[in-house]
Amino acid sequence: MSEVKIAAETRTEFGKGAARRIRREDKVPGVLYGHGSDPIHLTFPGHELLLALRTPNVLIALDIDGKSNELAIPKSVQRDPLKGFLEHVDLQLVTRGEKVQVEIPVQAEGELAPGGNLLEYVLDALPVEAEATHIPEGVTVSVEGLEAGASVLAKDIKLPGGVTLAAEEDAVVLQVLAAQAEEASEGAEEGEEAAEA
Repeated sequence: MSEVKIAAETRTEFGKGAARRIRREDKVPGVLYGHGSDPIHLTFPGHELLLALRTPNVLIALDIDGKSNELAIPKSVQRDPLKGFLEHVDLQLVTRGEKVQVEIPVQAEGELAPGGNLLEYVLDALPVEAEATHIPEGVTVSVEGLEAGASVLAKDIKLPGGVTLAAEEDAVVLQVLAAQAEEASEGAEEGEEAAEA
């Protein structure tokens, strides 16, 4: 897992007006909390933070006001629903060797059994516990040859060393659904047309 260095500044202004001013300067307001310490209100460079957050559970090395160096992981990221830019970020303070609970993305690979079946992601991220400096970027699950009605449970997913499952073992992560018969939907449409005539 890579570590991204970001310079942050403490902020003393709060509220919507202050947040808007910060965002106009291409910066992002945020909060750093954890380890029982008081939350630290920070301002981050917008573009650098946006690039860092493209990696799930990225480990961020914060240089706060050029003095203190802290390690953190993203806990909550708020984006503008239309434009997608960052509005606010909450970071959790972590230390090397500390175990943290995070969600890692699940990705499927392989071809389902023939028949036009559909793969449904019941969970697109898997809750796990891992060392803060060794959080996996994701987990890949083989769905090769799975037929309709088959499912992959959380306990069936092979996790990297040092990572433990933080979800119910019997939680369904992926399931294969039978394809809907097109004839049935076409027949329903024909019936509707006949009723309208």
